Amino acid sequence: MLHFLLFVITIILLWILDIPGKSLSCGMCLIIFSTAKEYSMGTTQPIRNKDELAAFRMYYKDIHPNRRNYCLIVMGLNTALRISDLLKLKWNNVYNFEHHVFRSHFLINEQKTGKNNYVTLNCNATDALRAYFNERHPTEHEFIFTKATCRRQPINRVPAYRIVRTAAEETVQDEHISCHSLRKTFGYHAWKNGTPPALLMDVYNHSSYKVTQHYLGIEQDERDEIYMNLEL
Repeated sequence: MLHFLLFVITIILLWILDIPGKSLSCGMCLIIFSTAKEYSMGTTQPIRNKDELAAFRMYYKDIHPNRRNYCLIVMGLNTALRISDLLKLKWNNVYNFEHHVFRSHFLINEQKTGKNNYVTLNCNATDALRAYFNERHPTEHEFIFTKATCRRQPINRVPAYRIVRTAAEETVQDEHISCHSLRKTFGYHAWKNGTPPALLMDVYNHSSYKVTQHYLGIEQDERDEIYMNLEL
């Protein structure tokens, strides 16, 4: 039944995108299929549990070491960038090759919105990048997250989805975890740490806090706190 639903959703996406079946590459088919799979599983969720989040983040460092995959997850969790923007990053975006130092901030033009976003690199993101950089010794115009077989080409959404799902299946109970969960997890834990709603709205470019609440899945959390903090 699930595979039939995925097939139907894939056909609908093809119709919406107006893509002739014969013109599809295998890679595009996989991208559309993985997108359909995410939709069929319901709304993508943040990783709420801190222990699960720690295990998820360390999966490609401790369990199945892979510096590229580890760096992708850490960058996603700590920058709140969409996966499409993460995958187009090059080393000169994050590293100053003239002065041999990692940048504290970098500017990116968001693929979805077309807007410029000034991104901060915190210590966790910089440490993950540094370990990966020291292993690869890249040139400044190389993509950061490249294919294992070709350093000139970045990975696309399909292997990125597999990277996230593989780690999530081993460490997180919630089934609704995908690449977009990285971006949502950033905001969810920023909210839990007391970040003002106005700042979260600005990070995600939302028109209201209600939109941000729904996006991060914190509506029920806030309702629960009312009951838990009130003892009459």
